[in-house]
Amino acid sequence: MDIDLARQQWDDGLRRVESARSDATRYWFLHTQVDAVTSELRRRLGATYTLDELADEYGASDRWARDVVDSIDPEAPPAGDVGTVTDAAFHLYARGAQDYHP
Repeated sequence: MDIDLARQQWDDGLRRVESARSDATRYWFLHTQVDAVTSELRRRLGATYTLDELADEYGASDRWARDVVDSIDPEAPPAGDVGTVTDAAFHLYARGAQDYHP
């Protein structure tokens, strides 16, 4: 996946999460989901990675992100914002990449 395109999608996801600030409950829940996806990224990529590696994992995230988000509360209805949450998590995790630049 093109890194510039992926980073744009990740930025958009974080903006969408942040736009939910006015609804404290939804905002909290979205951040809980972002944290879960970020933890899974840490497990999959470790602490040392590049933006290329992160973008590769992003291309595969549709296979695992929904399961991660849905596992937070198995009793809850399926999450509807998985794409937004995943994008936001990748945005935040990108900051730790060896070759990250703002």
